[in-house]
Amino acid sequence: MEHPSTARWTAWLAAGLIVVFLSITFAESRLKSPTSDEPPHLAAGLSYFVTHEIFRANPQHPPLLKELSALSLMTAGIRWPHNEKADYLVHGDDPSRVFGSDWPIGKAIIQENGPDKVMFWARLPFILIAVSLAALLYVWGRQMLGPLAAVGAVFIYVLDPTILAHSYLVTTDVGLAAFTVLLMFALWNYVSDPSWKRLAYCGLALGAALTAKFSAVFLLPVLGLLLVAALRWRPKPDSGRGPAILWPHTITERFPDREFNPIAAPSDKPGTASAEIRRKDVCPCGSGKKYKNCHAGREIKPRSRWGRGFLLVCGVFTVICLVAFLVIEATYFFPADPLMYVKCARMVNADHDPNMLMFLAGQFSSHFVSYFGIAYLLKEPIASIVLAGIGLVALMKSKSIPVIGKLFILVPPAALFLAVSLLADNLGIRYIMPVLPFVYLLAGLGLATLIHAARRLRWAPYAAAVLCGWIVLAAVGVYPDHLSYFNEAACLLDQPGQIGLDGGTRCGPAWLDESNVEWGQGLKQLKVWLNRHAAGRTAKLAIFTSFPPEAYGIQCQRIDQSELAKEPAPGLYVVSASLVADMPAFPGASDWLRRVQPIAIVGHSLYVYDIPQTP
Repeated sequence: MEHPSTARWTAWLAAGLIVVFLSITFAESRLKSPTSDEPPHLAAGLSYFVTHEIFRANPQHPPLLKELSALSLMTAGIRWPHNEKADYLVHGDDPSRVFGSDWPIGKAIIQENGPDKVMFWARLPFILIAVSLAALLYVWGRQMLGPLAAVGAVFIYVLDPTILAHSYLVTTDVGLAAFTVLLMFALWNYVSDPSWKRLAYCGLALGAALTAKFSAVFLLPVLGLLLVAALRWRPKPDSGRGPAILWPHTITERFPDREFNPIAAPSDKPGTASAEIRRKDVCPCGSGKKYKNCHAGREIKPRSRWGRGFLLVCGVFTVICLVAFLVIEATYFFPADPLMYVKCARMVNADHDPNMLMFLAGQFSSHFVSYFGIAYLLKEPIASIVLAGIGLVALMKSKSIPVIGKLFILVPPAALFLAVSLLADNLGIRYIMPVLPFVYLLAGLGLATLIHAARRLRWAPYAAAVLCGWIVLAAVGVYPDHLSYFNEAACLLDQPGQIGLDGGTRCGPAWLDESNVEWGQGLKQLKVWLNRHAAGRTAKLAIFTSFPPEAYGIQCQRIDQSELAKEPAPGLYVVSASLVADMPAFPGASDWLRRVQPIAIVGHSLYVYDIPQTP
């Protein structure tokens, strides 16, 4: 049992950490240029309020987060453009011309209205969602694990490089993570103390998750499994006053001395379970009849609880899905076709090259099952991983946390991680973003365990302090380039001399590519570097972005991968860290990107090479 003063100071500490997180996220978002995937999302969102037809632009992603971005943009006076390409997306009838046109339209919207202005307003809702997730972690973590573990989880969340890197981006990953935790929070409170309002909240949260990203469909079996598990293992209710029709356990609370809940005739003898039920009271079985006309003088058979329980689970699950369906229909502007969501879901990855190979540790393959496990072990701070391991052991050994509480913390991330590992493209740690908040809860529990162990183990508080300092260093050492962060293990085997304050970020391209290392976010920083060190020179650019560098005044010559595959001609090259990772691994390609020492690494993501004239 936590002391009341602990709850107070942890609440204030959590609030302070959230303010720090808001400040860092806002500052970093202002320093970063649009990533590769942001222009089509913001363009699609604006188009929805013109066409009211979700399927026209970017249908392979649900609309909710894009609509929030669009509403923010419209608040700032940014509107859908009127030109040939934009008008055709709205009114055209050739799907081949409409599909994919949101990319150039998005880039044009950003350029014409000013990149800084557009990206500030487009990203603002995502920053607020990320901040809300931090607050939700504390509130739910306090319910599940106690205030000390909850504030520990917030501490790890707000300083995690992966979260800081993606918190402000106009993409779907952090939004899905937030709504996943919201769904589990709502469901936990429902099974703790059922009510119609809490049941509706579950449906709203599920609808928000499903309209954030299509991979949220994997939450449906998780939802059903946890509801069934709650029949066997139930948390202590908040009040026990929930209607019996919503959950069979509301009967058992009134008859705690009877296994399987038999209801006998009422008795006036004080202290008996049946004394709580009078003959004219509503029967607690949920039938709606008076007790005297229902179960008075009879008993519920042992197996009836489970039979009725499964029927109630099916009913509860159905109600949640119906509310979620209404949310889906609302975000799709109530289309004529009620199966529009399903049709759009079938278009996931429709713009991906089926022959594209994935990169992992110098190797190419169509898919690596171990990809996301390795990405987690390399992209998350080692201190956080250690704390999560301690927390997992503490959770499994805990006698104060109910079994159903353990399932709520472990089942959702396990199911989502398995689904992503088996089915998702290997394009970045961002795909397991919904898993990470649950890991932070475990890490928070691990930190609390070390603090509580101070009386028995003298080294425990010192270990906690070192791990916390390590987490702070990971966030500060790579600022503001958190997207490119790798921990020290990335360099430990082959290049330990490259380990620095930024961890093993310098060795990241030897392991992973794509959005793990560079996503087009460094153009503003590149402009500053070129002005200082290469003014007047035209750089040869090979970077991982669809946004034009010219929007920031960068003089450049775009080159493709075929030119990087051969020995370079003299000149100034700026190469994406993703290509530094990929190109030397292609059969027959030159390894000069690894062999030649770059003169600078801008933003931890853009490698600059100055190839001199040969004598």
